[in-house]
Amino acid sequence: MAKKERQRRSARKARSAERAALEATRAASQSGSKEPAKKADASVAQTSAKKSEKPAKKPGRIRSYFRDVKAEMHRVVWPDRNELKSYSVAVILMLIVFGVCVWLVDTGFVAVLVGFTGLRG
Repeated sequence: MAKKERQRRSARKARSAERAALEATRAASQSGSKEPAKKADASVAQTSAKKSEKPAKKPGRIRSYFRDVKAEMHRVVWPDRNELKSYSVAVILMLIVFGVCVWLVDTGFVAVLVGFTGLRG
């Protein structure tokens, strides 16, 4: 969860930097000063250059699929050791409970069939 928060925070910082650059550009164009406009233009050029650095070749479907799987696996929140133990105990207990229930129902059906047919099997 912390990684997701960091990603959101960095995205917000990037958006606020872009907004600040645009505001500086607007203020410079209104006031007539050229120096802040140069700084703002440089930061806007850097952000647009980052966006345009994407690879020209599209990856294939299989490569894209595995890249997406890898990205998704990084987003998974894995349980810690104590949670894993408690979940494992809960699963084992439920398996035992349902196993006993199935055994009781099966025994009941066998008893009913033996009672009706008189056959032992």
